[in-house]
Amino acid sequence: MSAMFQSRYYDPRKLARIRNLQLLARTVVEGYISGLHRSPYKGFSSEFAEYRQYMPGDDLKHFDWRVFARTDRRYVRQYEEETNLTCTLLLDCSGSMAFGSDGLSKFDYGCCLAAALAYLMISQRDQVGLVLFDEQVRRRVPPSNSPAHLNNLLRQLEDVRPEGETGIAACLHSIAESARRRGLVVVISDLIDEQDEVMNALNHFRHDRNEVIVFDLFDPAERDLPYEGLTELLDLETGQKMQVRADVIREDYRRRFEQFVQRYRGECAASRIDYQFVTTETPYELMLAAYLDRRGRYI
Repeated sequence: MSAMFQSRYYDPRKLARIRNLQLLARTVVEGYISGLHRSPYKGFSSEFAEYRQYMPGDDLKHFDWRVFARTDRRYVRQYEEETNLTCTLLLDCSGSMAFGSDGLSKFDYGCCLAAALAYLMISQRDQVGLVLFDEQVRRRVPPSNSPAHLNNLLRQLEDVRPEGETGIAACLHSIAESARRRGLVVVISDLIDEQDEVMNALNHFRHDRNEVIVFDLFDPAERDLPYEGLTELLDLETGQKMQVRADVIREDYRRRFEQFVQRYRGECAASRIDYQFVTTETPYELMLAAYLDRRGRYI
């Protein structure tokens, strides 16, 4: 395995907490490996699915010698019953994700979470891809489970900064329309957009028979509005400023915030989307370990 890229989002000591946990699909997905995921197909299938790079230990009966003779590149042919679960991580990198009241921004937390999930999927020999978006798709890394793939994902996370306006719903629709095959979709975002439109976009993945997990990510100050007296609020996406009396509006603000969260929670439950409200005050590795343990009991 290649040397690990040094990234602030990859901490082996923290990842040790999830090393023995698994993120399994709850529903029937396209493929399985090592008995981890159920296949929708019965018996032996000879239907070609895709190529992937040859790795030491692969069965040579699937090695494509014709491709090797033409290109000098080593590939194996995968068939429907032999393909892994494909997980796609969708990370919001719009300006609102730059907020952090205690040094750790929502975006940095989201990057750590995405890196941990990528590590977990590759450890399971599942394929994982990454899409970074704001009001449009910024970067897209195709799914893979090769040993060097985690380094590539970490480099992409290090190379992006949260900025600009958001367009969550439009981006999710675009990503859903371009998906090649169904699998597991993980959305990491604060979901600050028109809720009807966001839910419609999340349901686009469900209509295509993907399994969907949402990590709705906030800073605790966004939940509690802990400020006193006259406070200037800055919209990190548009640059607009607003002065408010935080102590005067706090009760109404918290009520509206709770309504925002409860609406997503209820509508996601109705659509069989796994919704997780997350705040940056809980270390990501502890949150993820608790979530995976809880999820594993219901697989």
